[in-house]
Amino acid sequence: MSTPEPNRVAKGDELPPLQVHLTRADLVRYAGASGDFNPIHWSDRVATGAGLPGVIAHGMLTMAAAGRLVTNWIGDPTALRTFGVRFTRPVVVPDDDEGASVDITGVVGDVTETDGTRVARVDITAKFDGKTVLGRASAEVQLP
Repeated sequence: MSTPEPNRVAKGDELPPLQVHLTRADLVRYAGASGDFNPIHWSDRVATGAGLPGVIAHGMLTMAAAGRLVTNWIGDPTALRTFGVRFTRPVVVPDDDEGASVDITGVVGDVTETDGTRVARVDITAKFDGKTVLGRASAEVQLP
């Protein structure tokens, strides 16, 4: 399968993969931007006390990283028509300089045309530590 140019898209085309590295510093910056200061995103004591394996990335931060795969490819964030995911597993971010890596891939699941407007559905896979962290992740983009 090939990497599609947005104006020549076909079902089965793969988007260029994206690897996103998340560190504790990224979580702090996201907390400030989003206003989500839940301590499971910065305190190991609270996170493990809540039954988590450690500090976890904000779900919406992980979702935004997956969305970046699509907007990087299409080149125009305003072309994004719909985007949805289900959170299936947390991204555990260790307190070190390495952080956590999320590997994101996408494939064009369908291309439709209505009244001259072409829309591609992109099925997205996001994995951390070899395991899927987002389920039913897909986006619809208006094609040029």
